[in-house]
Amino acid sequence: MTTEQEKYVIEVEGLKTQFGDFVVHENLDLKVRQSEIIGVVGGSGTGKSVLMRAIIGLKKPSAGSVHIFGEDYYQADEQTRVGIEQRWGVLFQGGALFSSMTVAQNVMAPIREHMDMGTLLAQDIAALKISMSGLPEEAGAKYPSELSGGMKKRAGLARALALDPEIVFLDEPTAGLDPIGAAKFDELIVNLKESLGLTVFMVTHDLDTLHSTCDRVAVLAEKRVIACGPLDEVRRNDHPWIQEYFSGPRGRAALAS
Repeated sequence: MTTEQEKYVIEVEGLKTQFGDFVVHENLDLKVRQSEIIGVVGGSGTGKSVLMRAIIGLKKPSAGSVHIFGEDYYQADEQTRVGIEQRWGVLFQGGALFSSMTVAQNVMAPIREHMDMGTLLAQDIAALKISMSGLPEEAGAKYPSELSGGMKKRAGLARALALDPEIVFLDEPTAGLDPIGAAKFDELIVNLKESLGLTVFMVTHDLDTLHSTCDRVAVLAEKRVIACGPLDEVRRNDHPWIQEYFSGPRGRAALAS
């Protein structure tokens, strides 16, 4: 029986994902605790984003189970799945904003889809989420094409926060950002986690992000999670890829910063 400190909001067991005959994951296990930031790392082709997509219902696994908030997501009925989905938010790579909508309209999209709410209230909520993401008020009237890369990331985060989620999934959130912009985004994620009690599932390759944000790190290799724990603990694992990744020049630089 799990203690309150070990309450899991995501439990992946025996997961197998594949594309045709190509198997990405085999017998993969991973548990995510409530109100933690977990970073998922691995080499190219290890299926970091595929794992995230399997958890959020965009890639049905060939075997195994995904429990979210104690519910078996893939065995649940449609009403239960929709209820689960309303309790998470997703920031895809690049923000994945609707180009024909303003930032405010993008943030309002999930509100209008899932909640019976008047336009003025939806606008007020969108403005609040835009502010929470660190964007200036006037950004709400801008279109994605008018935003910098960092602003697009924050706009995508504002949309991910639209329904007051308990879990936020981030796919390479600092990719393409300059070091200053990436550091500010990392700080924002930590602040949101602490102020809102969010659970954050983050796919990343950014060593600085791992050091500055993550409570635990899960390493994908050999089609499964080969290590999962606090960063200092994972770094001591003698697996060749882990040693190369964390003890190479970039890893040493991130540790020293």
